[in-house]
Amino acid sequence: MKLNAKQLRITPVDPSFVATLPRNPLFIILDSVLDTYNVGSIFRLADAVAAQKVYLCGETLTPPNSRIKKASINTWQWVPWEYKERAVDAIADLRRMDASIAIVAVEQDERSVPFQHISYKFPVAIIVGNETHGVSKEALDTADTIVELPMWGVNRSLNVMVSCGIVLYEIMRYLP
Repeated sequence: MKLNAKQLRITPVDPSFVATLPRNPLFIILDSVLDTYNVGSIFRLADAVAAQKVYLCGETLTPPNSRIKKASINTWQWVPWEYKERAVDAIADLRRMDASIAIVAVEQDERSVPFQHISYKFPVAIIVGNETHGVSKEALDTADTIVELPMWGVNRSLNVMVSCGIVLYEIMRYLP
């Protein structure tokens, strides 16, 4: 179905229907992502992959926010989300919930491996970081794996939302 921008933003969603949607054992942690358009776009990605929850951490702005609303096309209203002061707090909550959860940071780091060289297992959480400073050191040190996207051009990094989307869709290939 093809909808225009206005239709996308006003598509009514019945809360009782949303409550019945199956969710995948996939979590997204935003570690001080500052650009509200990135935050909104990641809500759209979370909806697309039926993520169980998005954690907004640190300096990440939270809904309701007009720019998050616009970029998310209202998906923030039906994708479960929670604010945590630090990304490591979200990681600790997830590990208390399920000790087997795999924590994967998306970051350029001397410990990182190419994202496509990992066999992802569910449940899994991915961490994406600040547009300038990346994922915090404490979150990187807590992660089980650090992955990065190869860069062949002059630029040395991709937009956080783009990186998040690429890794999410690679992870979804492993969904049982």
